[in-house]
Amino acid sequence: MSLNKMGWLGIRCKPTFLRLTVHIAGSDSLTTSTKLKQPRLSMESTAKTPKSLSLPWKTRITLWVLDTGLDLILRKDGTVNRSLLKLGDLRIRPCSKPVKGVKTYDVVVDSTRKLWFRVFVPTQYVSQDLPVIVLFHGGGYIVLSPDSKIHHNFCHKLASELPAIVVSVGYRLAPEHRHPSQHDDGLDVLKFLDAEVNRSKWLPENANISRCFITGDSAGGHITHHVALRASQCNFQQLKVIGLVAINPFFGGEERTDSEIRLDGTAPSLSLKQTDWFWNAFMPLGEPYNRDHPIINVSGPNAVDISKMDLPPTMVVVAGLDILRDWQIRYYEWLKKSGKEVYLVNYPNMFHCFHLYPELPESDQLILEVKEFIHKVLSKIC
Repeated sequence: MSLNKMGWLGIRCKPTFLRLTVHIAGSDSLTTSTKLKQPRLSMESTAKTPKSLSLPWKTRITLWVLDTGLDLILRKDGTVNRSLLKLGDLRIRPCSKPVKGVKTYDVVVDSTRKLWFRVFVPTQYVSQDLPVIVLFHGGGYIVLSPDSKIHHNFCHKLASELPAIVVSVGYRLAPEHRHPSQHDDGLDVLKFLDAEVNRSKWLPENANISRCFITGDSAGGHITHHVALRASQCNFQQLKVIGLVAINPFFGGEERTDSEIRLDGTAPSLSLKQTDWFWNAFMPLGEPYNRDHPIINVSGPNAVDISKMDLPPTMVVVAGLDILRDWQIRYYEWLKKSGKEVYLVNYPNMFHCFHLYPELPESDQLILEVKEFIHKVLSKIC
């Protein structure tokens, strides 16, 4: 690993200060601030990279371990060393007895393709009607799972603090299973939940499937978009997708954007070498394509016309130290130009998938923003 890539590890700790910028399509920009303050930055990627990144030692060490481990498991022949991956991917078993107010259990959708999901139920709200959050984990389409510790803990916290019934999907991974496997799996989980026989058996009585939100981070944010497109063309019986939350969604294109050039090798998480590897592992073998394929570059020259599609309100979360930042902002702009209700939430001094590190105050702040977004959407349909 290069010294540049490791350079952020040596940054001294100092208090984290946050100012969160929210842009809403069709209105003036709003700024939501906590008592912690940071100079407001432009939503454009031309903003300079902060000279220092203040992170707790726990976060810095975890990021370094994950980044180093990822480089070790990605083979030059395009395969993943899953034996080595198992050594570092810590897993958590489901627990029918509430842990900090949330019980968990696993449901198999299709054993032949190992499609399953984990349900997180906040037990202190049994008499309260709760929305259902269908969540797709990140991991570049190649790693992680709903029972991976880092994602399990986030879903646990999300279920407790929103509150909501969280359904975390265990979709098939690349390169063993390439596109469109993951998007097929995502839609099939929605169809599974829509069926009364499955819903009554596997979801608690207070789960309101007509108030369904789809969310995901990184590759999961990419899945969120594409599954939502497919879901908009389906005639569900009870399930209704009423909101989307794309957290640092994984998009790309042939062009090397400013944020990719400026942050590659210096951002604490994700590199161009890794993203290129992920896309090569994700797309089908033998199919002529490049990164401007509409599946990857959703808002690019070959983009699907979504202007007449019934897409729900969308919250897009970006981070100033994410190499994919420019693609995510283009996604927001594309949704806005297509006439969709869309919110852009910016964390100028954060990195790709920062929300998975509970020691960061920005992780707590993001959950509050998601909660506010959900309440805003629900208030319009009540």
